[in-house]
Amino acid sequence: MKYVLIGNSAAAVGCIEGIRQQDKNGEIVVVADEPYHTYSRPAISYLLCGKTTEERMKYRPGDFYQKMNCTVMLGRKATRIEPREKWLLLEDGTVVEYDKLLAAAGSRPFIPEIEGLAGVSERHTFMSLDDAKALDAALKADSRVLILGAGLIGLKCAEGIAHKVGKIDVIDLAPAILSSILDAEAARPVQEHMESQGIHFHLSDGVQEFKGNTAVLSSGKEIGFDVLVAAVGVRPNVELAQKAGIEARRGIVTDERCRTSLPDIYAAGDCTESYDITTGESRPLALLPNAYMQGECAGINMAGGSKEYDKAIPMNAIGFFGLHMITAGSYDGERFIRKSGRDYKMLVSENGVLKGFILIGDVARAGIYTALVRERTPLETIDYELIREKPQLMAFSRKERDKKLGGAAG
Repeated sequence: MKYVLIGNSAAAVGCIEGIRQQDKNGEIVVVADEPYHTYSRPAISYLLCGKTTEERMKYRPGDFYQKMNCTVMLGRKATRIEPREKWLLLEDGTVVEYDKLLAAAGSRPFIPEIEGLAGVSERHTFMSLDDAKALDAALKADSRVLILGAGLIGLKCAEGIAHKVGKIDVIDLAPAILSSILDAEAARPVQEHMESQGIHFHLSDGVQEFKGNTAVLSSGKEIGFDVLVAAVGVRPNVELAQKAGIEARRGIVTDERCRTSLPDIYAAGDCTESYDITTGESRPLALLPNAYMQGECAGINMAGGSKEYDKAIPMNAIGFFGLHMITAGSYDGERFIRKSGRDYKMLVSENGVLKGFILIGDVARAGIYTALVRERTPLETIDYELIREKPQLMAFSRKERDKKLGGAAG
């Protein structure tokens, strides 16, 4: 059996490990347009601020491919999938045959259409290791940096470069930062914390046009800058799959076994849609934990095993300038809120289950809340009043505690 994987990030790693759980000897070929060993993309901000190195950024040890008996074709771009004859064409003309194929091509930065943007010489994105290296080379101690987007990518960029530059301005159309993962009340203390580190925010505003190195905002304000970073969102890489006839909407469509609409072709990671159990919607969830689990599920099924990927939830564990937060699920429902200084907790329940949560500051034992959301545990079976004050196993029945601690089967 020959398995070919397009991509080399978390989903591909999950797939490799899933395959090897079932098939120790089948041939695995990894094709990726980036030239690097698999690395953790969220760590690129820590590389810029000196908290990690390229070696420590590796998502798996240096001998991973060798131990997993993989052939790697790095720095090689796939340009065509031929599903009937089961081969993959690379940009250099190489043909790679497959028995089972995984599409895990990830996503790319979304670049908005703004008048004058093409004339900005120092214009960057912030998603890959090459992006981080190019941005780092452009920065000087007195650089004025303008970041478009106050989401996860934009703010991690701000944190990574804050000690290297003279000034950072962040613009976002939303009225609050991190609008995809925080509500307005939770966002407020995070914004204040980042402002205390010298980050300047311009919210409920957008760039109308660029005049050289000046951004003219919708509000009429003008902001001068030396370096521009576009961090307004991502788009799943679905074009290669679509050209092959694979069904895709906002992302590649898969079933619970990570199969696409064509036989022997699977998909995982940021290029796909996932069924979010907290909202009942299928949509892209560009999150590393989900990408890995989806990839592992695909690998197990590609190699003849049986596994379902049916517990996807939006989930983020992140920090900015030492302030940590964990979020998961969705926020429509009955809210329980506790605030104490910089600590913030919001739990959201609906129809007798925990739908989502936000923790800022004190994030200890957040995994208990995550498990409640992912497993859709009926709250009537636990001491919810106890657990909403502090996540602890004592809130569960003795039987459930034994299960979670590995003391009982099933």
